[in-house]
Amino acid sequence: MSGIVDEIRVNLSKALESSLQAARAGGSIKVEQVPAFSVEVPREKEHGDFATNLALLLAKPARMAPRKAAEILAQNFSLPWVEKVEIAGPGFINFYLNPGWVYQALPRIVAQGGDYGRVNLGEAKKVQVEFVSANPTGLLHMGNARGAALGDSIAAILDFAGYDVTREFYINDAGNQIENFGLSLEARYLQLLGQDVPVPEDGYHGEDILASAIAFKEKHGDNYAGAPPEERRPALVAFALEEKLKAIKKSLADFGVHYDVWFSEQSLYDDGSIDKTLDFLKERGYIYESEGAQWFKATNFGVEKDEVVVRSNGIPTYFASDIAYHRNKYQRGFEWVIDIWGADHHGHVPRMKAAVKALGFEPASLEVVIMQLVRLYKGGEIVRMSKRSGQFVTLEELVAEVGRDAARYFFVMRGSDSHLDFDLDLAKAETNENPVYYIQYAHARICSILRQYAEQGGHMPDPSQANFNLLKEEYELALARKLADFPEEVASAASGLAPQRIARYLHELAGLLHSFYNSHRVITSDQALSEARLILVEATKITLKNALGLLGLTAPERM
Repeated sequence: MSGIVDEIRVNLSKALESSLQAARAGGSIKVEQVPAFSVEVPREKEHGDFATNLALLLAKPARMAPRKAAEILAQNFSLPWVEKVEIAGPGFINFYLNPGWVYQALPRIVAQGGDYGRVNLGEAKKVQVEFVSANPTGLLHMGNARGAALGDSIAAILDFAGYDVTREFYINDAGNQIENFGLSLEARYLQLLGQDVPVPEDGYHGEDILASAIAFKEKHGDNYAGAPPEERRPALVAFALEEKLKAIKKSLADFGVHYDVWFSEQSLYDDGSIDKTLDFLKERGYIYESEGAQWFKATNFGVEKDEVVVRSNGIPTYFASDIAYHRNKYQRGFEWVIDIWGADHHGHVPRMKAAVKALGFEPASLEVVIMQLVRLYKGGEIVRMSKRSGQFVTLEELVAEVGRDAARYFFVMRGSDSHLDFDLDLAKAETNENPVYYIQYAHARICSILRQYAEQGGHMPDPSQANFNLLKEEYELALARKLADFPEEVASAASGLAPQRIARYLHELAGLLHSFYNSHRVITSDQALSEARLILVEATKITLKNALGLLGLTAPERM
């Protein structure tokens, strides 16, 4: 599917090409071929509905001033619904269309319903979005929550843009953190049995670890009291991991996040993938030995230093399993691999891209979205700790405090590369200052209008029979134009992995709906005008709901 804006752009491009061909035929512009020009929507409204840089690109090959080239193109240009062509600045050509062009979108929106805004940008390209991937040794915190909202929204937008998307959670159930997890659980379990065993200093000290040890004791009693550590620790870890993963899955599901694949890091050890991957890199000359350890030649790919992949004690590093995991992704046929990492992983990006290249894949096919930290505010003060968990505020606690919709919107309303100040009081406020309330109220307000019309015995008019020429007011035109822009916004958000674009679009669309509502009655004594406005607000309702869905938010009918 394509939007009306894209279709207008295509028609303008064709008309410009015809204009240039006419100028070439007449000898007024002498160039061998048409340059790759663009037709874009200007940022400033006063610069028209669309603008092109064609004249600027013609200047050098045609050996003429760009404004002169623009004048010749404008003289040869013709499209019936273009009311005015204007030359601006160094040679941009601005097009002013008949205002009614935007109303072509309205029947299309109503007809497409839940599919309005879908575009085929991805052409079914296989994409994997891996996000959250928290250590399954504790509760999900605010950083994980932002990653969940970002990752799920990016996946939804890519799906809407025509990609074949898989959501994946990488379970870090191997390595040092699991060893420390086992030691911490063992200490808590033995303490419960009356033994004086300290929790390791670099272990896990949260109350949730104690809760897991208590649950293990309730199930097994003192059966493992005298067991050797190599038997006791794996039993504790297996029990607690299952418990933690179950809790993580529930927290994410309550947040509206569902995964297609839960991938175990341990499986890469169990099936030999890590050894096979390291052997493959050795064969290609990218692994060498030094000081008893094995190193990856990251410097061959422009990275500052080489990286250890197998320690001198023979144990693979986290980087080794990460390389094997990414190889597995490509072996599964993913053409675009998207990882969402916290800011503390920023330095890991160059070496991971180097490993992808060493494996024989295109580094650009791996895209890493780095997200900055979240600061939580309440009453103007930073919220530092959670009383219940002994850790930072958990995802579960956040959803209980502000609700799923507010949490998800606030996490994506700024770009991932921006630090986020999350205001708990604002997120809960039922006022226009709260962007989530403001947007959802726009949807509920339309539903109220449509209910009122139905209660009066009215039936939704047929868009093909409506007279949209009656919609001449500023807010009517602005609202219709914003609706027409939605497919373009989806495409831009998908290309830039930028859900904040949809968040901003929603807020602007809601603002236009509220302005229209405050200025004009929808149901009037003029039946034809009422029908045109009913279709306008119905199209707005559909678009609001579709855009809210991309961010995992609901579209309430009453508030």
